[in-house]
Amino acid sequence: MKTVPVVLDSIGKIKDFVNAVSQFKCDFDLVSGRYVIDAKSIMGIFSLDLSKPVDLMIHSDDTDTVDRICEILKPYTV
Repeated sequence: MKTVPVVLDSIGKIKDFVNAVSQFKCDFDLVSGRYVIDAKSIMGIFSLDLSKPVDLMIHSDDTDTVDRICEILKPYTV
């Protein structure tokens, strides 16, 4: 499992982010304070406070997959 901070500060970014993480089979969670939601849920993302970075938890033990995910998600990372 790996955690990276991400910024989702526009509707377009959120849509593109959900499309990017949805192409992978592993699980993703977004953590904002005490709230944890599925990062593949666009409605769940809109329930978070997006005025500041949130933590993306990537639930995968395959380092190659995690590296590929991090590369694809670079536009959203802090």
